[in-house]
Amino acid sequence: MIAKEIDRAGIPVVQVASMTPIAEMVGSNRILRGESIVSPLGDYNLSAEREVLARKELVKKALSLLTEDAGNAS
Repeated sequence: MIAKEIDRAGIPVVQVASMTPIAEMVGSNRILRGESIVSPLGDYNLSAEREVLARKELVKKALSLLTEDAGNAS
C-alpha cells in the first residue's frame, strides 16, 4: 500500500516482492519478483561474488521498470 501511495504522489516506485500476488492485490503498479521470501534481494546459496552480481542485475531491472508507464509494468 505504501508503494501505491508514494506512486500516486508522483514518485515512481518499484516494489521488490517475493509474493507478487499480494503486491498486486494491494495495488502496487511496478512489481519486481524477488529471489525468495527469506531474502528477496539476495540468494544466500550463491558465493559472495555471485550474489553481488545478482543484486546488481535486480537493481538494473528495477531501474528499467521505473522508466515504464505504471500501467504497463509488471
